[in-house]
Amino acid sequence: MVAKKSSAGTPAMVALERAGIAFTVHTYEHADLADRSAKRVGGARPEGYGIEAAEALGLDPAVVFKTLVADADAELVVGVVPVTGELDLKSLAHAVGAKKATMADPAVAARVTGYVVGGISPLGQKRRLRTVVDASALDHPLVYVSGGRRGLDLGVEPTALVTATAATTAAISRSRA
Repeated sequence: MVAKKSSAGTPAMVALERAGIAFTVHTYEHADLADRSAKRVGGARPEGYGIEAAEALGLDPAVVFKTLVADADAELVVGVVPVTGELDLKSLAHAVGAKKATMADPAVAARVTGYVVGGISPLGQKRRLRTVVDASALDHPLVYVSGGRRGLDLGVEPTALVTATAATTAAISRSRA
């Protein structure tokens, strides 16, 4: 049997459609690296892709979540956390039963998920990775995650996101210092 390619959009959208999960599509013009670097304030690092998405879409940053790939005791795992915070690697390691977690090499994350960095979605990955969604997602009626490319976010109910990714939830985010 030959798999039929869907014309529905990105693999993330296809995954949600196949699962029968309702979602909304939100696009915005993604600023290139030069534009993002111009936003540096007092030598601080440029704003992240998630903050860019929240601002461009006029959303509360607390409901926009970023997808990060980490290496937890030689297993690649995904952490989905609010763009207003940082992934707490120690908490992620604990959530997946590992001793230690470190951020995965961006090239490896892109290759394994099938998405470009800054557009990695927790949905429809080339190889499904074990996923942990920050428990704060459950505090909102809708959360927004990357739709699989820069400039595209999907709005989805957090419990549906957890179901679609076969994720667990845990407190894996910490405030930025």
